[in-house]
Amino acid sequence: MQSNWREASIVISPSFDPWYNLAVEEVLLRESRLAESGAVLYLWQNENTVVIGRNQNAWKECCWELLHSEGGKLARRLSGGGAVYHDKGNLNFTFITSRKGYDLQKQLRVILEAVGSLGIPAEFSGRNDILAAGRKFSGNAFYKDANRAYHHGTILVSVDFAKLNRYLQVSKEKMAAKGIDSVRSRVVNLSELKPGLQIDDVREALKTAFRRVYNADGEEAVIEDWSGPIRELYDKYASWEWRFGKTPPFDLTLQRRFPWGGIELGLTLKEGSIQEARVFSDAMEPQLIEAIAPKLQGLPLDKAAMIDAIGELGETEEEKRIIREIGEWLSSVEL
Repeated sequence: MQSNWREASIVISPSFDPWYNLAVEEVLLRESRLAESGAVLYLWQNENTVVIGRNQNAWKECCWELLHSEGGKLARRLSGGGAVYHDKGNLNFTFITSRKGYDLQKQLRVILEAVGSLGIPAEFSGRNDILAAGRKFSGNAFYKDANRAYHHGTILVSVDFAKLNRYLQVSKEKMAAKGIDSVRSRVVNLSELKPGLQIDDVREALKTAFRRVYNADGEEAVIEDWSGPIRELYDKYASWEWRFGKTPPFDLTLQRRFPWGGIELGLTLKEGSIQEARVFSDAMEPQLIEAIAPKLQGLPLDKAAMIDAIGELGETEEEKRIIREIGEWLSSVEL
């Protein structure tokens, strides 16, 4: 095991602090040398934590005051998607690559082979879930910057579902859209499917599958670094501004759930114009969602103007489809 984490293909965090672990993840995205030519597997765990997506409204996604009162932490990640609960019964993984080397199917194969080697058949479902016995044990999210990308997710091994249900708030609209009776009915711990399974078993299976799928040498590093960039990013992830953001009272709030996720649009108005706009969403395309609000600020409160302003957004066909559906929704609402 080597000490230089910038040169390692497998990096492990011994910390259970979500702000530290997310800071390490972002530093690896920026500075890992192997991510440029191959892939890096980062393995980490959080204790008693709720992690929300980049564009979610913390006030609506979880009971954060209860979480804090019981010694837990709220964290916000770079990627999109919804809120998740982490404890020591959950193992997190992150694949970090160049944008050119990003290969979702290959990354998923590592997870599926690892779990399969433990005697548990699994499959990828929808846009971001991995299932075993028809129930979800892994949720996945994605982030890309100009040069690099990551794909990260959870693996439920022996998570405390009572706390998961207590801390996470699932909207009635989302429950109706997805047919969710309860969180417990749709998720499963792998230890339920294989009694006696431990986090260490899953961690070793992931490392073995990663070496095989990527033909990697598998050099490992345990990262316990509190130097410059990690310290700075820790302060960012721990800050109130990053975790909660500016959430002012809005004069007009519009919300809708689509197959690709929910969206909430908050508008502060003055003399018929949009002075401030905020967009909250659990969609998997964080950069696209963040690009909407600036397009609306300064516009008159006019549906045609709003639809026209966001119409140029979207690079991929999927993103363009999302913008079209938002435009169709806006055209139907009463302002």
